[in-house]
Amino acid sequence: MKRIIILSCLVAFATIFSACSQKNNTLSSKEKKDGWELLFNGKDFKGWRQCNGTAMAVNWTIDEDAMKVFTGEGKKPGQGSNGDILFSDKKFSNFELSIDWKASKMANSGIFFNVREVPGQPIYYASPEIQVLDNADATDNKIASHLAGSLYDMIAADPKTVHPAGEWNTIVITLKDGKVTHTQNGIKVVEYELWTPAWDALVAASKFKEFPGFTEGISKEGFIGLQDHGYPVWFRNIKIREL
Repeated sequence: MKRIIILSCLVAFATIFSACSQKNNTLSSKEKKDGWELLFNGKDFKGWRQCNGTAMAVNWTIDEDAMKVFTGEGKKPGQGSNGDILFSDKKFSNFELSIDWKASKMANSGIFFNVREVPGQPIYYASPEIQVLDNADATDNKIASHLAGSLYDMIAADPKTVHPAGEWNTIVITLKDGKVTHTQNGIKVVEYELWTPAWDALVAASKFKEFPGFTEGISKEGFIGLQDHGYPVWFRNIKIREL
């Protein structure tokens, strides 16, 4: 019995060590076998471009093995520089998306899916947003559904699941046949179903109730996007698998 327990502990340790030792922006053999693909290679912005543009937004850089958005030249913190970006190589419908993110002090940003580009409109005009925020010091921290991990302005995530500014968080968004979950640092914090009366009610009670991009209906497929809200925020290990 003692030998079995020791062997079990060694296997568990090896699994944990393997996960911790995996380099950023890479896929393990198991992940590849399970159908995961990287949307960021850790070296450049291949596949990414400015929303409603053709080139990559200028206020992004590669830093700490991550894509970092920063306050644009001539802008104050909180003033975006039209730097919302999309992974434009492919549109997705049913998927599991995993992203590591880290916020600077007071930072605010967002992760978007099923993005439909609307000329002249921001990325959030026709796409659900998963909030990225420094919950402690951001100015937009007064409403529960505006805190990190939330479906922005609709469903609040548990703030106890968020690591503070300067520390990495992992958010996993799963969409399958309209059913969506947000899992933050290993804990499921939000669930909802698109294209249903319940979804319509959420929209009607939110700031998006007069956005044609929402009232006409969220797209059945779309791009993955990241927001420039005028604060430094890092994103890495951006990976997706279709379901």
